[in-house]
Amino acid sequence: MLIRVPDRAAQPLASEITPAPVYRNRRLLLQALAASAAVGTGLAAHGSDGAAALKATPSTVPGALTMEKPTAREDATHYNNFYEFGTDKSDPARYAGKLRTDPWSVEIDGLVHKPGRFALEDLLRLAPMEERIYRLRCVEGWSMVIPWIGYSLAQLLERVQPMGSARFVEFTTLADADTMPGVRGRVLDWPYTEGLRLDEALHPLALLAFGMYGEVLPRQNGAPLRVVVPWKYGFKSAKSLVRIRLLEQRPATAWNKAVPREYGFYSNVNPAVDHPRWSQATERRIGEDGLLAKRRPTLPFNGYEAQVGPLYAGMDLRRDY
Repeated sequence: MLIRVPDRAAQPLASEITPAPVYRNRRLLLQALAASAAVGTGLAAHGSDGAAALKATPSTVPGALTMEKPTAREDATHYNNFYEFGTDKSDPARYAGKLRTDPWSVEIDGLVHKPGRFALEDLLRLAPMEERIYRLRCVEGWSMVIPWIGYSLAQLLERVQPMGSARFVEFTTLADADTMPGVRGRVLDWPYTEGLRLDEALHPLALLAFGMYGEVLPRQNGAPLRVVVPWKYGFKSAKSLVRIRLLEQRPATAWNKAVPREYGFYSNVNPAVDHPRWSQATERRIGEDGLLAKRRPTLPFNGYEAQVGPLYAGMDLRRDY
């Protein structure tokens, strides 16, 4: 299934495009071109490492633009979890260069009236691109602030028209043993799956991201598209998506299957609920004076309580962790 766009979203004139030699990856160029066309601004200059830049307008979604200083791009792209490439924080940047993102599509099925397979180019053109500066909190006790580019996941889900019986959304990540060395191991049950309640997925802050730091997503950060759910621990934000499925029953998720005592389905950031092996009351912001930096208090819902707290009214957030 392809999503058609009006003529105004067509490719810009050749005179408006930065010369092709600037870019080392043709697919990145096409992705950036499509995204830039969606906001009518044309293609920006090339970014770091030759990556194609994406233009986006600042988001107007309440809570989407924290005023905190963003983490340095080098830290955000070289210190991260993506177990498909290995368990060390440097493994994604070391090994993700072989990931093939051309062509790419996402299957959307389950309890929807309009299922189909969506090409990446169509997803890029689906809605105007926004910049959102989100806090990211890892269950291991570290945090970052990252400027993402994308649009609300709800804008895609509403296009496929969820059925009245749909209550949950399951996300599946690519599992390619040829390009993802971690998939050859048994750390998790591959492919990686995650899930949200449908009302969580439809919340305006839940983001379908195609870029960060003004550029298309690096492979080690979940290229070519990923979910970002800022009020939950980072592992809830599935990367390199290949399938989105709507379900009536709660889906099994990767870390909850592997270690259910440590990783609950909801995994909302809650400083009052410790991980069985460490406290969640404080966090270390990556890039702040190294390992000796003073830890900062962790905020409930990672600082997004005003926006998302009503989703969990009446729930026992110690039991439903």
